[in-house]
Amino acid sequence: MIGAGAMGAGIAQVAALAGHTVLLCDLDPKALDRARNGIAANVQRLIDKQKLDEAAGKAALERVRIVTSLADMRTTALVIEAVAERLDIKRALFAELEGIVTPECILATNTSSISITAIAAALKHPSRVVGMHFFNPAPLMALVEVVSGLATSKAIAQTVYATSAAWGKKPVFAKSTPGFIVNRAARPYYAEGLRVLGEQGADAASIDAVMRDAGGFKMGPFELMDLIGHDVNFAVTQSVFNAYFNDPRFTPSLIQQELVNAGFLGRKTGRGFYDYAADAAKPAPRIETNTRTPSKIVLGESASLYASLQSRIAQHAAIEHGNVLPGLIAKIDDACLFLTDGRTATERAHALGIDNVVLIDLALDYANAPSVAITRARQCHDDAYAAVAGALARSGYAVVPFKDVAGMAVVRTVAMLINEAADAVNQGVCTSADLDLAMEKGVNYPLGPLAWGERIGIDRVHDVLLHLAAHYGEDRYRASPLIAALRHSGQRFH
Repeated sequence: MIGAGAMGAGIAQVAALAGHTVLLCDLDPKALDRARNGIAANVQRLIDKQKLDEAAGKAALERVRIVTSLADMRTTALVIEAVAERLDIKRALFAELEGIVTPECILATNTSSISITAIAAALKHPSRVVGMHFFNPAPLMALVEVVSGLATSKAIAQTVYATSAAWGKKPVFAKSTPGFIVNRAARPYYAEGLRVLGEQGADAASIDAVMRDAGGFKMGPFELMDLIGHDVNFAVTQSVFNAYFNDPRFTPSLIQQELVNAGFLGRKTGRGFYDYAADAAKPAPRIETNTRTPSKIVLGESASLYASLQSRIAQHAAIEHGNVLPGLIAKIDDACLFLTDGRTATERAHALGIDNVVLIDLALDYANAPSVAITRARQCHDDAYAAVAGALARSGYAVVPFKDVAGMAVVRTVAMLINEAADAVNQGVCTSADLDLAMEKGVNYPLGPLAWGERIGIDRVHDVLLHLAAHYGEDRYRASPLIAALRHSGQRFH
């Protein structure tokens, strides 16, 4: 293991606990001391929590051997590097190793973004170079992306895949393309949140709350970017954008660039989208107070996507049934409530010839979601809107008001995640199964994007993308050819 930083130490710990002798190498003696102490502390915590036998823990620590010279690597079967994210450094390291290790030794890189093909290109035997991308912290995160460059041997990739699985990880195969799987497919999660914020659709705390409470994500995009660090997150976005020759789908955000320019990098500097000073007040999402109790509710036809929403509304109101518009969730007094489909409420109202149109954002699980977001057409009357907000509040939801931006927050973000995932599969980066596994295990998404697309309905996802593309007039929202093909064939991702 070359590189004794957080990732290198974590990978060394994983390999040692799996029974391997690990040679941990770094040019910095202090880094080696920190790594050794950190591994020992982590192993002790596992013992204290009774997740590891004390004798097994002691044996694992003894298997980690500190070395300071690459010459000590002569007999190793696998070398993993976790050094600086620079192509020149990685190339020079592997070139030196090639003259030391045996011809059978596998050379793996933990790079998160650099081309495996480019790293291997200058070597005499590029077929043995493979990506072995762990996620931080390596002992806890299950995913390993096994990345093949153009020259990587299939047997080498299979061996690294099997090794990762034997270490208790969830490996996936990926082709060496910008961002691999996770860093590419996750871009829309940040990009769409930043776009909605830039259009003043809602404040950061409100968007974060909706993405957590309704979308089911562990963290909202702004608190997650603050945790990652804006310098890191912005650099990855720039890297993917440049690598794809300025494809507008990956365009970096001016809002995030300003934070980086200001040195407001998130938690590590004490300020990002949020203030992390000890005495700073935690920002709260905006909750709608313009509500009233409706006098009449007529439920629309049930659909699996929002049937539980209709059930919650019905539990707290007298319900009638009658002739309703297609796609209507409920008519609440004079207002018509629909699920957002990528168009603005104002456009929907104009198309229907109805002033009082209110849209609700998608929820992963309406039955248990604590909050939902709604928006209204510009021509919607205050009293009609207040009745919808009141009906939802009486149903137990905290109602988060949004400005009338196309696609609101959850629908547009999830649709773009699905779209990017579909494009990765369509371009042969990975399989549908590996894509979903990578996003669940690598970034803790509540569902794999493609499985989520099947739950929503591929035709509905396609419509959202087409409406966003028409609204903005941007290639950023072009629908993946795979989504279009599946819609027209009636097939599925899985």
